[in-house]
Parts: sequence; structure tokens; C-alpha cells
Amino acid sequence: MAGLLHLHSTLLPSASALRRRAGAPGPSSSRRRCRVEAKIREIFMPALSSTMTEGKIVSWTAAEGDRLAKGDPVVVVESDKADMDVETFHDGFLAAVLVPAGESAPVGSAIALLAESEEEIPAAQSKAASFSSSGSASPPPPQETAAQEASAPPPPPPPPAPVAVSAPAPPSPATQGGARVVASPYAKKLAKDLGVDLFSVTGSGPGGRIVAKDVEAALAAPQKAAPVAVARPDVPLGSTVPFTTMQGAVSKNMVESLAVPTFRVGYTITTDALDQLYKKIKSKGVTMTALLAKATAMALVQHPVVNSSCRDGKSFTYNSSINIAVAVAIDGGLITPVLQDADKVDIYSLSRKWKELVDKARAKQLQPHEYNSGTFTLSNLGMFGVDRFDAILPPGTGAIMAVGASEPTVVGTKDGRIGIKNQMQVNVTADHRVIYGADLAAFLQTLSKIIEDPKDLTF
Repeated sequence: MAGLLHLHSTLLPSASALRRRAGAPGPSSSRRRCRVEAKIREIFMPALSSTMTEGKIVSWTAAEGDRLAKGDPVVVVESDKADMDVETFHDGFLAAVLVPAGESAPVGSAIALLAESEEEIPAAQSKAASFSSSGSASPPPPQETAAQEASAPPPPPPPPAPVAVSAPAPPSPATQGGARVVASPYAKKLAKDLGVDLFSVTGSGPGGRIVAKDVEAALAAPQKAAPVAVARPDVPLGSTVPFTTMQGAVSKNMVESLAVPTFRVGYTITTDALDQLYKKIKSKGVTMTALLAKATAMALVQHPVVNSSCRDGKSFTYNSSINIAVAVAIDGGLITPVLQDADKVDIYSLSRKWKELVDKARAKQLQPHEYNSGTFTLSNLGMFGVDRFDAILPPGTGAIMAVGASEPTVVGTKDGRIGIKNQMQVNVTADHRVIYGADLAAFLQTLSKIIEDPKDLTF
């Protein structure tokens, strides 16, 4: 669900009230009590997740002066994990943009002004000028309250961003910082379905945002020899690049994890039977990630303590659901889409859900409950040929399992002969306040039995 804009109303005097102040005759007192004053509302930066402290404006989907109806998308905001279209729950006109695309603002601070009527737009733009100068020594206008002053954004850094737009901006490539696609969610989906590279598309929407018609036009246009310079420019060596919002969130979580006393247990699992099963059902859309998640969930059913978590340092919770979060590397960061109730969902539905989650993750369209509800985490680098590694425990969870590649290994058989079996190494990092070595050993033994005899995975 798209986020809703936070609005704060400021009552402005009506024309009749201004006439009375100037000495002109006004209406009767009875009519004065029924008078409805026009409103200018401040559009605040919404909190799109429980960990979000500031948001970055990806693009404005409406331009200054546009009429808006309740539920219309107004702005695309980058939170710490996803880009979300934010809607308004009031009718009106987008009178002034206070925070332009590409800039950030704290949660709760004003990012734009919404006028109730078209006649109030000039007054709103005058009010916007007072926001820009709020950091100066001049006192604020009488109508501004202390709450509004506290929520006003800091003065824009140089170069200044004027509120009034004198002319429509020319179409621009839909990138920011050379590596960021600015496109509507539908345009991203359409480009993926049609095989169109968004980095080669010029956006015609607000701020150069790519919309669906731009993707369709790019597909219909004759193939041109695109210059190599159009590709993403290389970052100059020696340059300092600030964290993106997502990278900042990952950094914060990793630092928090250092406060948790963890330990690690490794285990070798033979995967011959799992590999054979995968070959049989791969054509039906089943992924190895879904198979591993399903096997892990089935093992957690028998070992609920490994699925538990400690958040306050004084108690731990036996989670009622088994939600397997799987780490996915995306452009500019890392996110963990969650396969909820993985123990109860059949492998085919689980695989379809996983594909849907990955597509949404790469488009930065995951909803908060789709990435922050995990109770156990998988991190798989086996597809890169990594044979073993350790993973860092995500805060608020009890354990994370690092999965290495399955490789042919020379082993001794029970009858004393030498044979070759496919084996993979898994390492589990766990919160030692809740989970002990014997707990992990028992869990890994159960997981090994399920993977080595995977017939129940397809039920």
C-alpha cells in the first residue's frame, strides 16, 4: 500500500476578513460564524518504515500548480529499504515544492505546500519563501506557529532551488548520480517484461522520471548505435561517495549486531538427492532458494528455539510463524525479502512467491512487512562458487545460516570404499543469549536428514 502524506492545516484569512481589517463593511455576525476559511496544508515527509528517520525525494509525480484529488500519487520517496509512491488524502493544488527531487528531509518536516483552491496558490508560494528564509535572522511571519517552525526543513544548500518554475524542465536521462533509474513502478515492470534497458530511456515525466509511454516509445523506436558514453560512468578512483539511504540502513544494522554475543557452528550436508530433485522440478519454476528455504522451515518446526529471538536483552520470544528471510544483493545495497509461513506453503507456491519478491526487491517496491518480518535468515553465496563463509546476525533475529556451494567431494563410504558425493558447507551464526551449541547441532542434524532425503519437500 502506498504511504499517505502527513498534512498540517494553516488557516489563512478570507478576502472578507481582509476587507474588514481595511475598514470595509463586513457581513453580519451570524454569517461570520458560518464563514469557511481557505486552507494551505503542509505536506510532511512520511515515515514509511519503523526505522526510517529521513527520506530522499526520488521524484515529484505532480508539478507545481497541478490539481490533486484524494488518493493521487504526489511524490516518490526513497526510504531505507524501498521506493514508495506516496498519495495525498486531501483535494487541492500542489502550490509549492519545498524539497526538490534528489534532496533529503527528516521524517515529519515539510516538503511541499498544498493549497485548497487555485486562488490560494500565490499565498502558498509566499509562505514557501518564508520556509526558505526561516534560517535567517528575520522573524517568521505571524501566522507560523512554533510547531511549524520546528518542522521547517533546513535552508537549502547551495546551489539554491527556486520554488517557482519559470519554464518546464527539458527531458533528462532518468538517472541520479549516474547509477539510479528514476521511473514509475509500472514503467519498471513494463521495461522488465519488454526487455527495455531503462538506462537508455529518456524520461518525459516530472524531473525526468520515466513513465510507461517512454518505455513503449523506446521499444518502438528504430535501433540506433548508442554511444558507449551513454553507459553508467565509472566512479573515479580515490573519490569519496556518501552512503545511499539503503547503505546507511545496512551500516546501522551491522553496527547494532556487534552488541549481540554470537557464536558459529558449521556442518557438512550431502546434496545428491536434493540436486536430483531440483533437476526434476526445475522446469516447473522451482528454485533452489525455495528448496533450501522449505527445508530450513521444516527443520525449524522441530527446533523452535532456533526460530526464537531476543530483542530486549531480558527475555526471548518463541515466534509463532516461521518466516524465512533470504538475503538478496541489489543495486546499491542489500535487502532480505521474507517467505512468510514457509513451513506451510507448498514448494511451487513458495517458488512463485520468491520470484515475485525478488522482482519487487530489485524494483525497490517491497512493502515493509515483506522485508522486516523474518524470524530466520538465509544467506547463499554458493552460486558464486563460494565454498564457505560466515554471515552477520541481523538485529532482532536469533540465527542466520550461510550456505556455500555444493561441490563434488571425495568421501569414505560405510563399506570402507572411496566415493564421490556432492556436499555443501553451512555455517550458522546465532545469538548465544537464546540459542546454545547443542540447539544448533540438533537443528543442523535435522536439516541434513531433510536435505539428504527430500521427498517431503514437494508436499
